Amino acid sequence: MKTAKFTFDTIFDGNAADAVQPMTPRQRRTLMQAEIDAMLADARAEGQRASEVKAQEAIAAGARAVQQTIERALTAIRAQSEDIEAQSTAIAIAAARKLGGAALAAFPQAEVERVLREALHQAIGEPRLVVRANTAVIAALSNHIGDIAHDEGFDGRVQLAADDHFSGADCRIEWRGGGAERMTETIEHALDTVFTRRFSDAPALED
Repeated sequence: MKTAKFTFDTIFDGNAADAVQPMTPRQRRTLMQAEIDAMLADARAEGQRASEVKAQEAIAAGARAVQQTIERALTAIRAQSEDIEAQSTAIAIAAARKLGGAALAAFPQAEVERVLREALHQAIGEPRLVVRANTAVIAALSNHIGDIAHDEGFDGRVQLAADDHFSGADCRIEWRGGGAERMTETIEHALDTVFTRRFSDAPALED
């Protein structure tokens, strides 16, 4: 007896329309709108996170740049602070010299009187005190020298001696136990010495 081999495409009822069709490639599933919206939301969130990271990195870089600029400025200021201080001091001293010189030129007797009053305190108990200054200053003091001595409690004799070797407010005051002197040249030299000691590279002072 002859037998026929069975295959899955055998048609039993003779209806070709019902025959098993060959396998076709799997069709891609259509995405639902909700899934599309979710994917878009994820993409936007990821983009936002990336933008925020970049913004933070930019802010951090800017902050570092500002800090470096400030540090450089502070370093420069520290390096220049002594020069600035020296220049400011030099300007102040020069201005004081000009103003002080003008005041002393106009009223030198006031400065000599100040020095005299200090000397009278030191010479308490001395029998005599001699004041040496230029003629104009001696003339101005002579009108009230007695009042000055009385105010300072000096009971000795005050002798005024005109000496035109002294100029302006320069003077010398002598008594048996000591003396005092006010000389513009000496004061300015001492001032320059102190200034130079404090600022070794200071600019030269100008009159």
